[in-house]
Amino acid sequence: MGAKTETSLKNFFVFNPTFGIKEGEELNKIFYYHPVTDHCEVQIKNVGLVEGILNFTGTFKVNSDITSLHTQKTRQLILEVEKDFWMVMILEIPTLTKMKDGAMICEYLEEEIQDKVYESVLRHAYAMYRLFWNTFQSTLQKDGVEVLKTRLANFYSAYFKNMKLAHADILNIFCGIQYLPLDKLTFLKVQCLISALECDFPIVEYSAFLYNDHLIWSGLEPSDMQTLYQYLIRTLLPASVEVELQGGSMPRNSNSPFSVLRHGRFVTGPTNLKNAKTTGKIPKIYTFSGSLGVFNLVVYRALSASLCLFIRENKELTLEFFQNFDSYISSKLTSLVSEIAEYCSKQVSTPSNVPDNTPKFIYFNKFNLAYKSTVHLDNKQSGNVSISEEQLKIIADMKSYHEPTEDSTETVIKTLNDYWVVAKTSNHREFYVVEQQKNAHLIDISNDIKSLCQSELKGIFFQPL
Repeated sequence: MGAKTETSLKNFFVFNPTFGIKEGEELNKIFYYHPVTDHCEVQIKNVGLVEGILNFTGTFKVNSDITSLHTQKTRQLILEVEKDFWMVMILEIPTLTKMKDGAMICEYLEEEIQDKVYESVLRHAYAMYRLFWNTFQSTLQKDGVEVLKTRLANFYSAYFKNMKLAHADILNIFCGIQYLPLDKLTFLKVQCLISALECDFPIVEYSAFLYNDHLIWSGLEPSDMQTLYQYLIRTLLPASVEVELQGGSMPRNSNSPFSVLRHGRFVTGPTNLKNAKTTGKIPKIYTFSGSLGVFNLVVYRALSASLCLFIRENKELTLEFFQNFDSYISSKLTSLVSEIAEYCSKQVSTPSNVPDNTPKFIYFNKFNLAYKSTVHLDNKQSGNVSISEEQLKIIADMKSYHEPTEDSTETVIKTLNDYWVVAKTSNHREFYVVEQQKNAHLIDISNDIKSLCQSELKGIFFQPL
């Protein structure tokens, strides 16, 4: 068995070709470059090569706003994120070192990198920066070149430390939101709580309510919530839970290390209201759909619920506001979360003997960006999946070749090891299923998919073929 390497980042840079036009000033067009250890001449050479590719491909009419360049050892993805601002990601292709005819050879696994998946990774890298720092052009016009370069360096130096490129898959393409469906009465109580707090605290313009990484309510447009949701479930909330479990915010004389979870606390804002002298660190986010603007992001957490408050930047946040809000919401929120937890516990069925060939599925709705997956066992993009890499890649390929439309389509693939992979689209909704059936026929698989749609996607309309 040979040694295999994983997909890794070789270079990432942002440049603007309208800067540094004169000879000897080429370095001025580079706004950020990773790794910083590369010599200036290497940076200029790599950026110049991308410029040459763009100038050449610019003579051809293409339908995509992104360019992909395949070589034996690397994959280059080039995207114009704003006018004249280009973002480039260069990946190292995984290799397999093995013995052949008495000699060690290195085989490059080009098929391991799927363009559609890593294009989405690149787009998300820009969307995440824009969420916290606005567009490149706005910073350039308001604060100048050096401020933009500093912000890019600070943001992406930290961003790439947490990137899990080797585990990128179909979920990166969707970048969806996992919703938690509730019964009418419980959902009404959530709405009433949100409406009451926005009425009693007028500076709160929008709110979002999450329970265990699932979104229940959001006042933001889905396109804005999409990026923020990824930040919340992958970065902010996991870090907060880790602090809680380590006792970072645990009251003294606590009987149980988990009793702290029953008391509300601010994830962003003052960490200890009794001893706080300042409001603490509160991030600002930018929205680009619906109500444009800059908002303070205040996150309050109790039990397994997180309440996000969006407050305009020009509104003053005082310790008195945080104290009043905590007194107002703490008991109400913990009571409501207990009801949600009770409802969820009744919905979960855990049969003792689940066969290994139980169908696994991924569902995505383009309209509200909702997704549901039994393929991925968590939201952390840790590679914790219930199907093989080969099957995941087949799903991503099916997604690449068949964009969802209002028309109904169904694609069925059978693999050599008796797995069936089915892609069903209708009304801009997508449903992917992986099932193992050794002696099944096409009609058997079709009937299984219908049954699965009825049991798992109740109320979701799929037009008949």
